[in-house]
Amino acid sequence: MAFGRAARRRTRTERAAGTGGTGDAQDPAGRHDEGAPGTGDSAPGTVRRGGRDAEPHPDTADGSADGSAAPPHSPAGTAADAGSGTAPGTAESDARVTAETSQRRSLGASTVWVPTRSPAHPGDRHPLTDDERRSVRMVQGFGTVGSLMLAFGSLGAGAAPVLNPVNTLPVLRLFARIPTVSLAVAFIGMLMLIIGWLLLGRFARPSRKRMVCRGELHRTLLLWIAPLVVIPPVFTRDPYVYLGQSEVLTRGMDPYQFGPEVLGNDDPLVVGVANIWRDTPAPYGPLFLRIGSWITGFTGEHVSGGILLFRLLTLVGLGVIVWVLPRLADRFGVPPSTALWLGVANPLVLFHIVGGAHNDAIGIGLMLLGLEVGLRRLPYRVRGDSPPPLVKGELRYIVLGAAIITVAAAVKVHAIVALGFFGVMIARRWYGGIKDLLKAAALMLAVSAVVMTAVTYGVGLDYGWVNGLSTPTKLWNWIAPTSEIGQLGGVLGIALGLGNHTGGIISVLAVISYLVAGAITVKFLWDSLHWRYRPMIGLGVSLGAVMLLHVAMQPWWLLWAIIPLAASAGTSRFRVVATGMTVVLSLLVPPNGSPFDGRLYTLPQAYFAGGLVVLGALALLWWRAPSVLFARTDPADLLHPVPSRTSLRHRRSRQHGPGNGAAGADADAGKPTTGRAERTAAPPAEASGAAPRPDDPASTPS
Repeated sequence: MAFGRAARRRTRTERAAGTGGTGDAQDPAGRHDEGAPGTGDSAPGTVRRGGRDAEPHPDTADGSADGSAAPPHSPAGTAADAGSGTAPGTAESDARVTAETSQRRSLGASTVWVPTRSPAHPGDRHPLTDDERRSVRMVQGFGTVGSLMLAFGSLGAGAAPVLNPVNTLPVLRLFARIPTVSLAVAFIGMLMLIIGWLLLGRFARPSRKRMVCRGELHRTLLLWIAPLVVIPPVFTRDPYVYLGQSEVLTRGMDPYQFGPEVLGNDDPLVVGVANIWRDTPAPYGPLFLRIGSWITGFTGEHVSGGILLFRLLTLVGLGVIVWVLPRLADRFGVPPSTALWLGVANPLVLFHIVGGAHNDAIGIGLMLLGLEVGLRRLPYRVRGDSPPPLVKGELRYIVLGAAIITVAAAVKVHAIVALGFFGVMIARRWYGGIKDLLKAAALMLAVSAVVMTAVTYGVGLDYGWVNGLSTPTKLWNWIAPTSEIGQLGGVLGIALGLGNHTGGIISVLAVISYLVAGAITVKFLWDSLHWRYRPMIGLGVSLGAVMLLHVAMQPWWLLWAIIPLAASAGTSRFRVVATGMTVVLSLLVPPNGSPFDGRLYTLPQAYFAGGLVVLGALALLWWRAPSVLFARTDPADLLHPVPSRTSLRHRRSRQHGPGNGAAGADADAGKPTTGRAERTAAPPAEASGAAPRPDDPASTPS
């Protein structure tokens, strides 16, 4: 608790000196307030909102993640302010607190002190050494070669259009004539990108004193994405579905009643659509289809031009994620570089969002943007604090944030889940009671109803789009656990002579899965309201449950969970699980998005040849790169020393002894950790996620 003691000493010194801080103010969003002198005293009638008297618990609950204004204080002026996230975790935290400036805002007779940055700020990192920077550049080049290989391989192994313009290009048309070789080339690119991403992650670990900067990550993204912009769709044929369903709307028909086949099966915009989706209504929101109709209206029957514009639209959504994610991460105590590495440089993003041109990037980007806007004026809160008065613009930002989230749901309906957790943040901004929750829910419902109605009818459609939400269930994806269990049940029924009841089994399992996902969402809403989890973490887990339990689950769907959690969950356990799932899911779907029926033998041939080439490339990288790229991290380069196993067991036995229960067992839902050592370092009293009040040492979170 050295962090809390230093802040209390600072507060007592300021009271004795009659000052409340010095320097100009800069809010968590990075805006500089020239009119914030940052001086004054705690006279009667003053509301002090900027002190940092208690060390926030880095674990499950956030308190503060509910906003970016100032942490409220108790009437005595000593309340904790760190709810939103984790303790900085750096050796220079005390010095940073002392140097932290404030800004003064007048509310009638009161003065509000606003912190210059989020109390959960993860702390600054030192720049990389010369060898580390050289290693990062070599990893960038390694991944760029992989991206180029995937781009060239996609010309013969991607989901090319039926009328493929590549067949008219000299040299490049050769790839279409050697599909097995093209598949091997594409697989080489996939493996090189995955390995490059894993190696880059060594310099984005939050436990390091030196981390790769955001600018270097942005350059990496540009290098890895650029070759994938002008290629045919890979890993999926969904962009052709976008074209067909958008053209239905362009020609004045309802895409929620008619599938693309209404245009005629010989239409250039239909021939590329998979047969299973030709007669199905659109499962996408009305806003996306209207934007798609503008694209098809502009490109006409030019399939390649339409695909390119849909990919550029996806890149706009990805750009929003790149802009928003570091800001949310900074607010929730996760290093922005870590969030960008896991949430944006992720191979699932490169393969399926960029290469596959999926519209999920637009939905996720708008959802996160709505949360960032809505949190701009909410005060930082911890459990037990007295809620502060409304500040100027707070309600306006809340409404605007809810409106943007609703617009995201008009693209992909999954984004609507964020409104529930945003409502929890608003309820916790006050007292976090049932009345506060109902008021917040009423506001979210009113805003979403008005905005969704305006968008739906504004684009010339009606609420018939709700009927199309069940369209994806027509596909039983072997990747989906629910679908796979149902198909295994059908096979078992046939083996036992009971008949083929696969459809009925999957239908029952689908209903059960939806109920389980709904129950998980309700649980995390309730727990977030009671400060056991950060609402942002609850959002990621809930979306993950919805996607994972769907009968048509696709690899890129899990980005709805990974990206929000990348900005809010800082534990090493989460990063290990997310990294493992990313690697596995990235390799499950071949580049052409088809099951290779009748020629499955081509996959092992291509993958074996590609694997040999990648091993050679990796050996060359190992030979040329500085030793720091592959060597074990020096403990001196970590923020916290890693204790021995004996001291770990001793510390764990003391923490989990009589009277402490398992308080520390589920810690770390949001702390930037160095691993198991840090997970055992949090005091048991804080393990539920709510920082104790310094003016009431006997209080313990419930």
